[in-house]
Amino acid sequence: MPERPQALFAMTAENVPHVFPPELLARLRESVAVDPALVAHDFAEPRVREALARAEVLITGWGCPRLDTTALDAAPRLRAVLHAAGSVKGFTTPEVWRRGIVVSSAAAANALPVAEYTLAMILLAGKDVFAFRDRLRTGRDFPYGALVPGIGNYGRRVGVVGASRIGRRLIELLRPYDLIVTLADPYVDASETARLGVPLVELDELLRTCDIVTLHAPQTPETRHLVGARELALMPSGSVLINTARGALVDHDALIEELRSGRLSAVLDVTDPEPLPADSPLLDLPNAFVTPHLAGSQGNEVARLGRTVVEEAERLSSGDDLLYTVDQAGLERAA
Repeated sequence: MPERPQALFAMTAENVPHVFPPELLARLRESVAVDPALVAHDFAEPRVREALARAEVLITGWGCPRLDTTALDAAPRLRAVLHAAGSVKGFTTPEVWRRGIVVSSAAAANALPVAEYTLAMILLAGKDVFAFRDRLRTGRDFPYGALVPGIGNYGRRVGVVGASRIGRRLIELLRPYDLIVTLADPYVDASETARLGVPLVELDELLRTCDIVTLHAPQTPETRHLVGARELALMPSGSVLINTARGALVDHDALIEELRSGRLSAVLDVTDPEPLPADSPLLDLPNAFVTPHLAGSQGNEVARLGRTVVEEAERLSSGDDLLYTVDQAGLERAA
């Protein structure tokens, strides 16, 4: 049996047993030699530097220290970074790729619960569940048996902004429903959207024509305030904006003005800033449903991220190609 590559955990130590519960940790240790009691939160710490000097594989997650030149110089044998979370932007540097280190991410696994959360919110928003819940809570009455005009998910138009992993998974999840789905993404062509089975439209058209708009674009300089006052004004009265991507995609001042008018509603799992100030109007407006960044992997879902890394470690150990490598060239357009 070939010798297992030396590995080191680099993440928030408290997360290790959640991301790698006992059965996954045991499976991981069949592929790499890793000590779960030694978790790097500072690459300058003496014990960590000793392990880093031997490490061929870094198993990273939320809280990973930055892989700058100093850290990489201390890891001369490093050949792979396996990230048990989504984006690697926060801790990688161009030097990682210049040194030929392979980077893999569990972003595809992390996309699944976000798409599921978004699907749930689309269906609930189509029924105007949040407003009617509040009406029943405050008024304690409702005309049971009466038809409620203006709600329902039959033929409702849903606009997906961004053909990211999450956006693509959401499109798949929406297929069984009697919804009309369109996509806006400047980096996708008509042939690709044909494969996805949805029409491609410009963002303005999507905003003008959809009852529910859901954002799945990355945060880049170009997408900051992608949805501002002008874009919100294009949305039909009674429509809903859902954001599970990044808070900075939406101009919150402009959104608050629209929400105060009562013309639109919003479902926000991400905000700018995050968390919101305690006095933010978004926390009190009746047509704003705000959750504290719960859409991504939480609770038992984080073990799915660990499983993805375990499978990548098994491929690495056996000499097979990794499935979820991160392309540096496309990193600027990634979340």
